[in-house]
Amino acid sequence: MTLSDIIPSLRSSLRTPLTEFWPTTAAWAEHGDLRVGGVSMTSVAAAHGTPTYVLDEADLRQRCRDYLAAFGEGRVAYTGKALLSRGVARRLAEEGLRLYVGSAGELRVALAAGFPADRIVMYGSAKTPEDLDAAYAGRVGTIVVESLGEITRLAATAPPGQRVLLRVLGDTGTADGADCRFGLRIGSGEAAGAVARIVAQPRLRLVGVDCSVGHQLSRFSVYEREVREVMEFLAAMRARYGVVATELNLGGGHAVAYSGADPSLALAAFANRIRAVLRLAADRHDLPTPALTVSPGRAIVSRAGITLYRVVSVNRGPDGRHLVAVDGGMTDCPPGALCGGRHSAVLFGRTTCADPVRTTVVGRHNDSDDVVVPGLTLPSDVRPGDLLAVAGSGAYHHSRASNYHLVGRPPLLVVREGRISTLVRRESPDDLLRRDVDESGAA
Repeated sequence: MTLSDIIPSLRSSLRTPLTEFWPTTAAWAEHGDLRVGGVSMTSVAAAHGTPTYVLDEADLRQRCRDYLAAFGEGRVAYTGKALLSRGVARRLAEEGLRLYVGSAGELRVALAAGFPADRIVMYGSAKTPEDLDAAYAGRVGTIVVESLGEITRLAATAPPGQRVLLRVLGDTGTADGADCRFGLRIGSGEAAGAVARIVAQPRLRLVGVDCSVGHQLSRFSVYEREVREVMEFLAAMRARYGVVATELNLGGGHAVAYSGADPSLALAAFANRIRAVLRLAADRHDLPTPALTVSPGRAIVSRAGITLYRVVSVNRGPDGRHLVAVDGGMTDCPPGALCGGRHSAVLFGRTTCADPVRTTVVGRHNDSDDVVVPGLTLPSDVRPGDLLAVAGSGAYHHSRASNYHLVGRPPLLVVREGRISTLVRRESPDDLLRRDVDESGAA
């Protein structure tokens, strides 16, 4: 028996701890309020509605600085597909990061934010002509080659001296059964064939290699195997073509914990270990050590973001669990966010002495896979109108949000030192109708 069982009124003060899954500035306040960046989340929900994405600027900037401290100035690139807006891009540029963009749209947003073009890398396994044209027009610093056919297009259209990285895939493949499409295989000879084609093109300048080995990886060994195989490949390319790589991007995929059962990547230890492995591999093959870079996305932004919801209904499931339905769901917390639905969530905006019960938080969309958090503990008196905050939604939630059921996408707000700003406004029914032009009906 605990003290809160003996004195139930204590439960209102024994709030759920805001652990490392939450933004660094998240804290409980009076009357059960949740504050992030010095801003009341109850006030945010009242003023901006729900669902709403909230980004802790201090957390975002601190994680940028942690990566730069671990890898060095100019050695960290943020992968924009995790979350990108003009406001996010501007803050990343201010922190000195580089930027990986995967489309003309992401590039346009970055350039509109004033992100330096020479720090932008265009990547993608199936770049369209529009993507490449945008890269040329925007004077993007580097383009990642990811297929043999792409080399021909670049050779014919790229500006003279275009820097390129070659994305390679070692025989070790990607970890944990992850998709192995992304890269030219070393073992099959594809990667060597690509090097031969690139060095034969006077417009292209091969500066190094790029890797993508998986996502949510916490074991160093996956990256170590890739480094050793890549360096062996680079030694063969120097011997065969005289190519000396000056850059090695080891990608991202760094694990982020969403709940207590999840591992995370030990950043400083990883950086020290992988640099040592790289130096040893370079020495073994008598190669100069290439500049090591990484390109995380989720690990930079995931924990900086939370999502605010309002409870719409409460029912009981067949297993006795409470089913708490909120005013969002799979449109703003998509299954494709690659987090396994393991988020942490809390009730905020009031205090309660109610006993905790096992709960599933579901969405509004009448689909069996519309689940926000499949298993957590919430007070038994959760009721319609209550507010819930879901942690760890900074990555792939806003960027993968949809208009399923013609529901408008939530706004993206940023908070810092008691101030709040809108980065992306809420999408309205009028926004949806403006795209629904119905030219046949107009005729």
